[in-house]
Amino acid sequence: MTRIIFTLILICFSVTLGFTQQKQEIKKMNKALIIIDIQNDYFENGRMPLVGSEEASLNARKILEKFRADGLPVIHIQHLAARPNSTFFLPLTKGMEINDNVKPAENEKVIVKHFPNGFRETELLDYLKSKDITDLVICGMMTHMCVDATVRAAKDFGFNCTVIGDACATRDLEINGAMVKALQVHNSFLAALSGFYANVITTGEYLKVK
Repeated sequence: MTRIIFTLILICFSVTLGFTQQKQEIKKMNKALIIIDIQNDYFENGRMPLVGSEEASLNARKILEKFRADGLPVIHIQHLAARPNSTFFLPLTKGMEINDNVKPAENEKVIVKHFPNGFRETELLDYLKSKDITDLVICGMMTHMCVDATVRAAKDFGFNCTVIGDACATRDLEINGAMVKALQVHNSFLAALSGFYANVITTGEYLKVK
């Protein structure tokens, strides 16, 4: 009798463990990486260099390599200027190209946008729905503009968002004659996203637990 009970316990444990692992795998497959506007104009000698763009892009590459190793979807967002007075990301220039540090692989989706919000007038939402994606990991440039706009839109569309803070970068801003340094801009916008809109963590934190 004891042997029968023990056998039943083992069977129940195995079934429960298998079900849990299956749920974890399903959740894992429902995750995608979105890399926003890591393009040459944001780097040294570009038309709109950011503070810390190189370091942020190298962290983004680490996240990208993790997603590739896990066989999970990757979406690259590429901004192309559409306004007549635009000064960077001009079509058919080197500056509009995605930087080599996160260069898309042949099988990775590239979505072109013309507005800060990556969902606006693009196929991004339909593409994510077609892949049954529920969880997004987001990084890129600029923190205060396209990253912020895209994360907020993603949350409004019902996605669970994680932002890799040190894989994002921005620039100094000016308001009423006062200069706001890039680090302050960066931290302020990440702080505003943290909590309701996204889980904001570092590259190291993400790679350590995922």
